[in-house]
Amino acid sequence: MAKIPFGPTYDEMLDPGLLDGGLRRRALAALTADELDPVNLFNITWRDGAGEVRRLVLPPALTGVDANIVVLLGNGFPSGSHKVGPAYATLIEGLADGAIIPGEHTILGPSTGNFGIGTAYIAKLLGFRAIVIMPDTMSRERYERIRKYGGELELTPGSESDVILTLQRTHELMKNPQYKALAQFELFPNYRFHRHVTGSSAVAAVKGIGNGRIAGFTSAPGSAGTIAAGDQIKAAFPEAKVAALEPYECSTLANGGCGQHRIEGIGDKMCTLIHNVLTTDFVILVRDEETVQGLKIFRDGTDTLAKLGVARAFALGLRDCFGPSGICNVLGAIKLAKFLRLGPGDNVVTVATDGFDRYQSVLDELDGRYLETAPAVLDRWAGDIFLGATEGQVYDFRRAAMKERLFAQKESDWLKFGYAKDFLDAMRDQAFWDGEYAKVGHYNERIAALRA
Repeated sequence: MAKIPFGPTYDEMLDPGLLDGGLRRRALAALTADELDPVNLFNITWRDGAGEVRRLVLPPALTGVDANIVVLLGNGFPSGSHKVGPAYATLIEGLADGAIIPGEHTILGPSTGNFGIGTAYIAKLLGFRAIVIMPDTMSRERYERIRKYGGELELTPGSESDVILTLQRTHELMKNPQYKALAQFELFPNYRFHRHVTGSSAVAAVKGIGNGRIAGFTSAPGSAGTIAAGDQIKAAFPEAKVAALEPYECSTLANGGCGQHRIEGIGDKMCTLIHNVLTTDFVILVRDEETVQGLKIFRDGTDTLAKLGVARAFALGLRDCFGPSGICNVLGAIKLAKFLRLGPGDNVVTVATDGFDRYQSVLDELDGRYLETAPAVLDRWAGDIFLGATEGQVYDFRRAAMKERLFAQKESDWLKFGYAKDFLDAMRDQAFWDGEYAKVGHYNERIAALRA
């Protein structure tokens, strides 16, 4: 078998301090000097150059809760989003298994944006042709970034809520043996990356903050990869509660709703195959308009945040760190903290998937829908959205009957794609998920051996 193009193991993505010092320095230099240098594969990590997890702690003046809302920042990853991690993990596992062959296969990336950007980026660095299949109404910046990395676009009708059409198109293309899909909604490298790398990074991120434990974790499922971090968080802190966030306008997990919404990257009218619903304690609904209004406040409302009592330097630091899904995750974290009656010292962890760089068109569209977005309007929005967040629309899924709803949704979504009921039934046992996670050790060894 041909030598795998070099890249990190799961353990090295979790802790780049395991890398040779010279390699780590070269990678860090390339992150700003040349994003298309393949050594950037070794920058796929939540940790910065000092070895610290990239994160911020939102002040109570903004959140309105005493608990610490700790946000992992994904915009520091190569390509600008943590979704590059599962894209890399899926491709490198395929290379390690011999299922993906350089020079022979074209890579498919079904996505609504960030995973597609990550797919195009990873394919570029590893020398593959990439086709990204995604809805035709995503932000123009996403399409531009994919093309920038040499990815081709195959657009399907509809919005974020119509990702099922991208899956159907992907499965059609996969009938051609030339194509290999980094199928984020159904392949387990996505689960492994986030359970091992994101989950363990979340545990590290709260050291020295509050009581040093995690009381809650919130994530808005798109592929439901990121929410796998909750499995690792629960392993470290069994009392931690995991909440899946959905758009109020498309509340599929909560109650079978299937409407349209505007939160790019989440709420895809399905229970994805890799979603371990056993460890999902709550489903919380967030209104899509509030996520875009919140983004407007973070981007253009520095004065508004200062009026709330947020330090101006901190407020300025928020401008580039969030997209709508990150705002959604923060709003869900606030609602969870209120619902659980968390107090000083308690920590709720969430994730900002990407940064603002791919959402100016979203704010332009927002500005076009309102007569004005003057400072007084932003002041009102901030009070309503952040400080006024309520514990309403929180669904408790800890009971067996509620879990059964999610299992039934998963069957409805995936039997039609050829998955056997016995396979889906196996997911009702935590041993299934622990078995998938245990493969991290195998791939650590395989990747290291084949790049040597």
